[in-house]
Amino acid sequence: MPLLLLVAGSAAIAAAGRRVPVPAPLLLVAVGLAVSYVPGVPDYTLDPHIVLPLLLPPLLHTAATDSSYLDLRAQLRPVALLSVGYVLFATFVVGCAAYLIVPGLPLTAALVLGAVVAPPDAVAATAVARRVGLPSRITTILQGESLVNDATAITAFRVALAAAVGEGATWAGGITEFLIAAIGGVGVGLVLMVPLQWLRIRLREALLQNTLSLLIPFVAYAVAEQLHASGVLAVVVVALCLGHRAWQVDFATRLQEDAVWKMVAFVLESAVFALIGLQLPVVLKGLGGYEGAEVAWYAVAVFLVVAVARFVWVYPATFLPRLSARVRAREGDLSWRGPFVIGWAGMRGVVSLAIAFSIPLTMHDGEPFPERDLILFLTFTTVIGTLVVQGVTLPPLIRLLKFPARDVQAETLAEANAQAQASRAAEQRLDELLADERNALPAPLADRLRTVLERRRNAVWERLGQANPVTGETVDDTYRRLSREMIGAEREVFVRLRDGRYIDDEMLRTLLRRLDLEEAAAYRETA
Repeated sequence: MPLLLLVAGSAAIAAAGRRVPVPAPLLLVAVGLAVSYVPGVPDYTLDPHIVLPLLLPPLLHTAATDSSYLDLRAQLRPVALLSVGYVLFATFVVGCAAYLIVPGLPLTAALVLGAVVAPPDAVAATAVARRVGLPSRITTILQGESLVNDATAITAFRVALAAAVGEGATWAGGITEFLIAAIGGVGVGLVLMVPLQWLRIRLREALLQNTLSLLIPFVAYAVAEQLHASGVLAVVVVALCLGHRAWQVDFATRLQEDAVWKMVAFVLESAVFALIGLQLPVVLKGLGGYEGAEVAWYAVAVFLVVAVARFVWVYPATFLPRLSARVRAREGDLSWRGPFVIGWAGMRGVVSLAIAFSIPLTMHDGEPFPERDLILFLTFTTVIGTLVVQGVTLPPLIRLLKFPARDVQAETLAEANAQAQASRAAEQRLDELLADERNALPAPLADRLRTVLERRRNAVWERLGQANPVTGETVDDTYRRLSREMIGAEREVFVRLRDGRYIDDEMLRTLLRRLDLEEAAAYRETA
């Protein structure tokens, strides 16, 4: 029952968040904080054995399939510098700062804290990017960073934790472990991609294909972790490859898959942000030995170090490579505004909390892990601080910086040219097919094929035309609206015939599905 209430409540709050100016992730966190102290609400402790293998893979999968393999490849340098270089830099800087700020905190335990709070969150990054409409290059960099940095942070955490609990970890061993995890995760992803794509193409039933789609991220993560490789990288590689080749599966699978994964992402993202807020009572339980002002100072100091360290890394990592003339020629002019937004968009999330909760209670010698409860608290305050401070201020900051708006005219023109080329190829193929007597069609049906093709070709060009002076609609928008009204009228007749027992429910579903497909074909996605 608590799990059901969590999912239902977080989904309802997220839906309400779409109707208010506050971003839904922040609203969920705030409500979670408030609800955590309502009498009768159970403690929702983040179990890393659930979050990492069960929640993280589908969230990474849906974020990766929504990304572009080609765009990420074009931004490989900044993505790598952030997802690997910045995470290691933040681990070291935050760890050293915490060691100096918190009396009695060993350096190894401080580095554990640094690794825990180092990675910006994939869910937070994509949620904010969608909400504020960042320029495509910045969005690609943030998405790419958030997809890969968890792998770096988890490896850094394991190395720091091994040193803290007395396993005698070394820098050389840590680098070796990171390389094995990274290369192994990519390798597992590439190996799994081949049979998975083969199955996706050859399974003829959309239901089976979507069942396979839901299993893919869990299989990739589990196989990689079983081989002591990075499950995060395995999931990302598989999702990027399959997303890049999604055109090879049939239309029914793509339609269902898109709807299924949107639902999964919505439910999981909503529950994840609500869970962050619900952790407050859990992390406060072990802080009895600290005074409020003392831990408040530690929390503010660590948050400031996390925020400043990102800027300290981002600007040199952005502009130093541009000392190369080849890099400048390839990337063109670059202002300070893009790196500023990237620096300010470093929200932390549920992965940091899940990693923190995986810190053991004791070390190898049986002694309690030093300041474990304080590390949990500082992780929690850093996550909340970045989500609230940076998450709330990011949208007005982007508006203040006045990034160039998307060139809708140019995008529509590119779409129209692409559609024109495709239509010419389709028309040529239709002529070849109709020339074969085995494909003979009555003239009205052949004309209908040509009419549908012409309609697709002209639809995009019509969006570039004059708007209706009365309604403000383009010709294409008016066509879509009238088409929907006509389909609605047909739908009403079918339902009336079913209610009058002239047709049965099975026939009604068949007729309605046909109308649904026609309506889907008549409308392009605007979200």
